[in-house]
Amino acid sequence: MTPRVVLVTGVSRFLGGATAHALAQDPRIERVIGVDITSAHPALAGHSRAEFVRADIRSPLIAKVIDSAGVDAVVHTDINASASASGGRASMKEANVMGTMRLLAACQHARLVTRLVVKSTGAVYGSSHRDPAMFTEQMQPRTLSGGYGKDAQDVEAYVRSFHRRRSDVSVTVLRFANLIGPSVDSVLAPYFAMRLVPILAGYDPRLQFVHEQDAVAALVRSATVADPVDGVFNIAAPDVMRLSQAVTRAGRLPLPVVGPAASVLGRAVRMLGFGDFTPDHIQFLRYGRAMDTSLAAERLGFRTEYSTREAFDDYLAGRGIRPTLPLRALRSALGVKR
Repeated sequence: MTPRVVLVTGVSRFLGGATAHALAQDPRIERVIGVDITSAHPALAGHSRAEFVRADIRSPLIAKVIDSAGVDAVVHTDINASASASGGRASMKEANVMGTMRLLAACQHARLVTRLVVKSTGAVYGSSHRDPAMFTEQMQPRTLSGGYGKDAQDVEAYVRSFHRRRSDVSVTVLRFANLIGPSVDSVLAPYFAMRLVPILAGYDPRLQFVHEQDAVAALVRSATVADPVDGVFNIAAPDVMRLSQAVTRAGRLPLPVVGPAASVLGRAVRMLGFGDFTPDHIQFLRYGRAMDTSLAAERLGFRTEYSTREAFDDYLAGRGIRPTLPLRALRSALGVKR
């Protein structure tokens, strides 16, 4: 059964705001409530059935919002990958993990809630030289994660605990590949906009993206499908591209960095004005990561509209990123194929 009243967290950012707006366009849904501690993203505006409530999911107020509105489905997107946007790593962890704990506690006592959809990330798998060609949902990480990946692991653990206590609630966890597109904020978005893109000399990792609109579609489908599907699902375009191909496709110049990987590359990126690159991000730019998406297709009935290359090209066009050098000359000089 399609839910009547849906609460969406994290609507100050594109993904939450756009998801709330898309849900409000579904005539089967009576009311969509977007929640965040700062102003709603413009993507939320423009629909009579969508409303914004300024509230902190770490506060007891969130339980009152859920109960008073008769919420029967919750879409939790308020898990942030940016330490700088959160006010530092400690604040980021508190918001991600403690915020999720408080939200789950509110859902546990809300008897009308029958469906929970949680945004997670492929970063839970980490990145290492021991990784499989494709991670499936049943696989464990080959290396310990920190930062955003560790937050997501903790969030998923609390979600599993919640599901044991409330087995009557359908719980869907979506592990997204790196989001990219014209509007969504992500760590990699400014990286490919740099005229000189620092890369680790000797490494050419595989990249897998999910377009921002595909991410919204996955959340909306999980929240509205007639027969809710429990489980964890990888959400990504099925294809991959190499970092060298992405840099060349953007018309940028690679800046090979030699030396201790994390410290040298991290310092180079931060010197260029981008402070959100953590050791985990550096590890990703060393080894990359790819996820198998067949389970989402089979059980959730979801496939992305955009391939990795199409998502990346739309990001370039939408952000107005123009080549530093003519692409043909750049590809020829670097020996990179399309």
